[in-house]
Amino acid sequence: MAIVTEVGPLVFKSHSADSTPPSQRENGIIHRVGNTPLIYLTNLSAEVAPVEIYAKAEWFNPGGSVKDRAALNIILDGEKSGQLTPDKIILDATSGNTGIAYAMLGANLGYKVKLAIPKNSGKIFQQILRSCGAELVLTDPQSGSDGAIREAQRIFAEDPDRYFYADQYNNRANWLAHYETTGPEIIRQTEGRITHFVAGLGTSGTFTGTGLRLKEFNDEIQLISVQPDSPFHGLEGLKHMETAIVPGFYQPDLADENRAVSTEEAQTMVKRLASEEGLLVGISSGAALAVALKVAKEIASGVIVTIFPDSAHKYFDQKFWRDNGNGA
Repeated sequence: MAIVTEVGPLVFKSHSADSTPPSQRENGIIHRVGNTPLIYLTNLSAEVAPVEIYAKAEWFNPGGSVKDRAALNIILDGEKSGQLTPDKIILDATSGNTGIAYAMLGANLGYKVKLAIPKNSGKIFQQILRSCGAELVLTDPQSGSDGAIREAQRIFAEDPDRYFYADQYNNRANWLAHYETTGPEIIRQTEGRITHFVAGLGTSGTFTGTGLRLKEFNDEIQLISVQPDSPFHGLEGLKHMETAIVPGFYQPDLADENRAVSTEEAQTMVKRLASEEGLLVGISSGAALAVALKVAKEIASGVIVTIFPDSAHKYFDQKFWRDNGNGA
């Protein structure tokens, strides 16, 4: 398993509203967001040689997921614009990872954090959020992430002066984080050889920002978006766009192809990554790889890059991990 490391400087710049010297602040946690490794999937790529498959290992971010990028950029942009001040509470809806990023960064930068999150979100997620000091408002599990969005909007409408509503689903700082960092990192790490980019759709920020930067670099790069094949799915962090509240910056025409994946396909791929590559990843990573492998089998040559948003460690309480097919 080869790892391509990133050597470029971090793009994120702090616009602090507090009195902490910038040099001290930027040498803390926020300095560690981004510049994640690009991992060559040695054994799975062998199935589709000479096609190469790489994955951006986003769990190397300090909060453990790709959402650190968006959350940090949203916070810094809020500070720069004056909308986020030390007296305000960071408020947003989350299904897990963005909430962890807000809670971690809030604790580090001195902000209180309040999050609307579905009641059936993982217990490990909730424990991490509370450990970092976040206040949780648990919403109807039947309404999923959309119910959490509506609750966050309601809380903000009742007392707008008290909160900085981060609004990850509509805040352009979300996708700009990936336009400014994830896209350029992939270009450098593949030495410009990337031919296909595959990523899941949640807020769509990762796909939108990275995709726009890749197309700007080379319009021939194929962008393939991934989403659940049904409104009722177990792909945490991903949205079925036809039936969900669509993020404000989602661009359905940006993708050269939009592909659907089942929960079962993603679970199978997660287990394959563990047993064949030694990589423990989350369910959305399995979904992205399932599509990446299909694409790889359809082309004669190419360099496919996909995003692995997080590791498996927050999901080990899910049933499919216990059913490992060997009687355990």
